[in-house]
Amino acid sequence: MSEVKISAEPRTEFGKGGARRTRRAGKVPAVLYGHGEKPKHIALPAREFAAAIRHGGANQLFAIEISDGTQALALTKAIQRDPVKDTFEHVDLLLVRRGEKVSVDVSVQLVGEPARGTLVMHEHDTLAVSAEATRVPESLEVSIEGLEAGSQITAGDVTLPRGVELTADPATVLVVVSAAPTAAQLDTEEPGAEAPTEEGAAEVAEQPAQA
Repeated sequence: MSEVKISAEPRTEFGKGGARRTRRAGKVPAVLYGHGEKPKHIALPAREFAAAIRHGGANQLFAIEISDGTQALALTKAIQRDPVKDTFEHVDLLLVRRGEKVSVDVSVQLVGEPARGTLVMHEHDTLAVSAEATRVPESLEVSIEGLEAGSQITAGDVTLPRGVELTADPATVLVVVSAAPTAAQLDTEEPGAEAPTEEGAAEVAEQPAQA
């Protein structure tokens, strides 16, 4: 993943009120932390940050130039979004060094088409891996081409790029392929409450009639 250069300003206002004023000014509240250093509160330009995330994904690497003269290389660690406006509320950035290995969750993208008459259940859409900070993959492609009902793909089945190591449990199931229900099966499923069990029917029969 290529790094994106972005400018930032030190943030002196904290709390909800300060964060709202930062966002109204077209910036995203963020915090830089890691390597045992004291967390540094900064504000990032919202448009530039959003464009970088759209292009590079949730694990985007940033070369940050802060207006106080300091610089930092940081990996996006956590993003808080407004669920209604879909805007960025706050960002956590992890300080990294070139050549340093980091643990991240990488998006899993399914490619291809399974066999006809099947359903694909994507059990986990991310995979925990370890990689150099400057070589974190944007996503991992997993092929489901031609998979028959009863097939499954585990974390250990995924082919990883060179230099990327799996940290998730290899037995973690990512994808399950099952047979799609037939039209006849769908027709036999009647809506409404389920029929009472034998025990339930007996309990109803033993109840006295209401006057």
